[in-house]
Amino acid sequence: MLVIWLLLQGLTLLGVANYLRHLPRDRQIEAPDGVVILLSVRDEWDGGAALIERLKAQSAPFRLCIATSGQCPAAEALAERERGWVQIVHAGVANDEGQKVHKLRAALRALRPDDRYIVFIDADIEPPARLVGRLLFPLVRDKADVVTGYRLLLPRATPVHALIGAVEMQLATLPRFASATMPWGGAMALTRETAERLGLEAAMAGRLSDDMAIGLAGWRAKLRLRPVRDLLVASPLDGDGRAALGFGVRQYRHIVANSPSMWMLATLAVAVQSAGWVWAFNWGGWAAVAIGYGAAWGRALVRARIIAGVVDRGQARAARRSLWWDIAAPFVVTWCHLALQIAAITSSHIRWGGWDYWLQRGRVVRMAKVDQNPAGN
Repeated sequence: MLVIWLLLQGLTLLGVANYLRHLPRDRQIEAPDGVVILLSVRDEWDGGAALIERLKAQSAPFRLCIATSGQCPAAEALAERERGWVQIVHAGVANDEGQKVHKLRAALRALRPDDRYIVFIDADIEPPARLVGRLLFPLVRDKADVVTGYRLLLPRATPVHALIGAVEMQLATLPRFASATMPWGGAMALTRETAERLGLEAAMAGRLSDDMAIGLAGWRAKLRLRPVRDLLVASPLDGDGRAALGFGVRQYRHIVANSPSMWMLATLAVAVQSAGWVWAFNWGGWAAVAIGYGAAWGRALVRARIIAGVVDRGQARAARRSLWWDIAAPFVVTWCHLALQIAAITSSHIRWGGWDYWLQRGRVVRMAKVDQNPAGN
């Protein structure tokens, strides 16, 4: 058992090292004409001054299409100031699909004839200046059909937020293989031709998760889905501790609803690690515990190098809060990860962006407006 535990921990360390090894150094970009960014926002959106500033600093030109449900004063004011650059699409309120999906489908219907490349982003990201150009590079060079980055959580300085950040860090620094990539809607791009080939607007109809719908449609069509490893995009994790835990459960509930087999495979992998820690503490002795901690500290060191190489200094400082759990109590991270996965299958209900949704086989079967007004897309 000690040898098996040593091999298991060694493989996890090698997996993170593989991510660092394949982190691009040259980070080439493309800046073609005909790029449109689709951004879904809530009607209460404050205008995202920091996001707009970062978008204006992008190394590739684009047009910004903001999709709202009804009237969003901040979006309307931005469009008035930035005439010719910002387009507003009013989608109305959905009744049988995620409100974000509903808005993005309306934006897809509003594409202009010269829109050749479609980029999806979330309103709560802090994108680097290379984001758009890096997403476009594989598309322009015909190296991929769908290109994606992934989130790098910036947790608040509380134990619960850092713990959820540590769980998400396990996913963010997994080795990225094109054959097993699922796109992330916070930073994703595809060509207009690919969107039409997928029947993208129809493929998203009735769904709650935009990225899961696009990813599964891409898999079925045998498209080339490519991750850009240096695009771990900063995404603040705000709210209270309960909201942070809810975020973790919601991510896996999306997976359960859309691909139970994917959830099962992920849960099995984490369950093996969790059982290994139980064995180490109860029967493995100090040698087993030392092996577990040694591998965890090694992963933390490698992840710190990855973080430093993909985000700016301030973002890196916040992201590194997640690493303290790997250093102090890596077994807690694994057990928490498993708990979130198990909690995901206890209900088909997801609360997201001010709405309650009930799902069946990945489709929204009922939805209701939440009384309070939590933050979200």
